[in-house]
Amino acid sequence: MTSTLFFNGPILTMDARNTMPEAVLTEGETIRAVGSELDLRARMPSEARECDLKGKTLIPAFIDPHGHFPDPGFIRLFRADLSAPPRGNCTDIATALDRLRIKASQTPHGEWVMGVLFDNTAIAEGRMPTRWELDSVSDVHPVWVIHASGHNGVANSLALERRGVDRDTPDPLGGRFGRDPGTGALTGLVEGLSAMGEMGDTDFLIDRDRFWKGFYATRDEYLEHGVTYAQNAWATRKMLDHFNSLPADEDPGIDLVLLPIGELEPELTSGPNALNWSGNPHFTLGPRKLFTDGAFQLQTAFLSQAYHQPVDPDHPRGMSYAEFDDHRREVAKLHNLGYQIHCHCNGDAGSQMFIDAVEAALVANPREDHRHTIIHGQTLRDDQLERMARLGISVSFFSAHVYYWGDRHRDTFLGPERAERISPAASAERYGVRYTIHNDASVTPTRPIHLADCAVNRITAGGRLLGADQRISVLSAIRAQTLDAAWQVFQEHVRGSIEVGKLADFTILDCNPLEDSTQLSTTRVVQTIRRGQVVWPMSRNQEQ
Repeated sequence: MTSTLFFNGPILTMDARNTMPEAVLTEGETIRAVGSELDLRARMPSEARECDLKGKTLIPAFIDPHGHFPDPGFIRLFRADLSAPPRGNCTDIATALDRLRIKASQTPHGEWVMGVLFDNTAIAEGRMPTRWELDSVSDVHPVWVIHASGHNGVANSLALERRGVDRDTPDPLGGRFGRDPGTGALTGLVEGLSAMGEMGDTDFLIDRDRFWKGFYATRDEYLEHGVTYAQNAWATRKMLDHFNSLPADEDPGIDLVLLPIGELEPELTSGPNALNWSGNPHFTLGPRKLFTDGAFQLQTAFLSQAYHQPVDPDHPRGMSYAEFDDHRREVAKLHNLGYQIHCHCNGDAGSQMFIDAVEAALVANPREDHRHTIIHGQTLRDDQLERMARLGISVSFFSAHVYYWGDRHRDTFLGPERAERISPAASAERYGVRYTIHNDASVTPTRPIHLADCAVNRITAGGRLLGADQRISVLSAIRAQTLDAAWQVFQEHVRGSIEVGKLADFTILDCNPLEDSTQLSTTRVVQTIRRGQVVWPMSRNQEQ
């Protein structure tokens, strides 16, 4: 087994005491020793390699606490990118339609054309396109444009026909089909996961060949940014089957935790149609995933008070995606089956549904160290954080919202006062709630250093400081994407910090991010090491 000595640079272990040793010695895939350079040189094998950091900083490799791997690769390879600034350059509906026409010209008649990352709040018209506008793209292709949040989209006439939706189709619970208020004609808008069905799944239109092409493209992107442990946080049965097609003895080059849809249980893992999991050690079945509400950009996140500038007078506080009694039963079912639960809750009313359901489940069936987790938690109140600490509920904050949508939170979604508190990580620290931060790729791209900057400096795309009181330290922001991210999915014993016996997964940064938080945005990953081997940048031999 190959051994490597890392030395001559800051080493941020992220262990319980935040120790900063002089050197680290690896052996094969694991960490053999941590300590003084002199001691480790005395213990290292004669054939060991040496990695002189030359002043650069060694940290544990980043862990993605919440995302939808390998969706970014699907977008790059198979879909039309309609993202608006600050992420992309689609600034109006005409530009979006032109890009869809180009995609249609490259697609055989009858096959789907899909556009992604469209954001109605960031384009000139301030709205979604209509069915008739998408009909102008093509009348021989089903055309589907999904919102950047993943919570709604617009279909052309042929796509609605394929979906089996007409003007007489009733709205499902937690969703709706847009209709012209005068004529009742379908506008093409399809809102909510229940209404979108498979069109809302990240694996929509993805066959086995496309899956693996997207997988490897996404893997390379993540490794470039120092991430060695990724997540698919909405794993359909089809998606699980794709992952399960990898032979048990094959290393895909990145490790993942997969979150099956909670409603699939118990049939997913027991009974005649249960998933026959291959047991590949690089893919772990983790928490089960639930939802209570939608997205802020669509004003479907469920709030206790009305939106600052409501767009839907019938739903000024947004909407829940589930009836409370149904949600309570789902939480109790998964809790009693022994599963950890990660639940999408954007609004404080959506979070309240989950907190209440978890408390009821714990009263009926106490469980130590359950680690049930709120995903996003963007408008969590102090009273909710205090209660979460008592109940043992964790949270993963969508801190990237500060940059990408912070200005619109302040001006449109929440207003100045509530916007100051979005993703309140500092409050979580004060109340003793363990938390992580995430990008939710592909809603925003997986960029751990930029994400840390969002949580530490809280500067919006428009240059505003949003919520000075909710800023956290650089150390906390890195911990939230290393050890605490490992802890949140029960992986802290094998990854997330630089400690003896753990995997030798490291990221090398070009500088010490602790020295100047204002320069965090310019910090760069220079090398990624996975299981003791350099995986980015790759050598020519590795690429071949």
